[in-house]
Amino acid sequence: MKKVFIDGSAGTTGLRINERFESRDDIELMHIDEAKRKDPEEIKKYINESDITFLCLPDDAAREAVGYVENDNTVIIDTSTAHRTDPDWAYGFPELSDEFENKIKTSKRIAVPGCYASGFIALAYPLVKGGIISADYPAAVFAASGYSGGGKKLIAAYEEEGREAKYDSARMYAWGQAHKHLKEMKAITGLSKEPIFSPFTTNYHSGMIVQFPIFGDLMEKSMTPSALRDYFAEFYDGKKFIKVMPFGADVDAGGALFSDACAGWDGMEIFVCGNADRLMIGSRFDNLGKGASGAAIECMNISMGVDPAKGLNL
Repeated sequence: MKKVFIDGSAGTTGLRINERFESRDDIELMHIDEAKRKDPEEIKKYINESDITFLCLPDDAAREAVGYVENDNTVIIDTSTAHRTDPDWAYGFPELSDEFENKIKTSKRIAVPGCYASGFIALAYPLVKGGIISADYPAAVFAASGYSGGGKKLIAAYEEEGREAKYDSARMYAWGQAHKHLKEMKAITGLSKEPIFSPFTTNYHSGMIVQFPIFGDLMEKSMTPSALRDYFAEFYDGKKFIKVMPFGADVDAGGALFSDACAGWDGMEIFVCGNADRLMIGSRFDNLGKGASGAAIECMNISMGVDPAKGLNL
């Protein structure tokens, strides 16, 4: 029985983690007094009494909370951006390689990937690792997400009665190319520079698609879309959280892929489409599942030495 504390349990990610523990019989969830949930001394006490603490906090608060740890036993699983490119922390995407998975197993500090970053890294890491594209490939990323990825304030804006009409249309943002996920998108994939990133949210709750277009004549290894699909299938063979879809799945779906189709599911689908000149690869998943709380619990399960999918919807 592991004692688990969630610092920031009232936020979107914290709430979803909480919900997923309802059927678990192998953890004891620690509940801080609501009146003291922002009291540093009380938080410090709970962190140090826990076996595992989830940090569902803004970056600065997450860094401060890590400083409260006074023992060598508590595992910290941070869902913020604060530690994702810190080499002393395990990056929580075990499907990338045995090295990533083993570091999660043995580390006391685990950083959960960002949602957009997860979708891009799942596509770009195998390409760079396999020498299919060079590290200096001029990457551009396009992504659509449900509004839940924006946190409580954006959720409230979309869901309030009589909301502003502008929220009926696509909300395109990150025009300044300073999105907080860009650093890990570069660091984890091995790219030499950050990609151009164009995300948007629109009027549905959860689920997302990330697209990474590839020019055939800029590939280091020329491959047809079907051959590239087979490469991804081999790369992720045996990974229960990753499902590489058959080539032509977009055609079978009527030529369109809907970004909320994986809402409520904790895995990720990968698609390879296009032609020899312009290949389009994409990932589809739940921004609150494999893109947030689902990934956090997967990391916890690996750290505990139990089935990585325990308590998750696959």
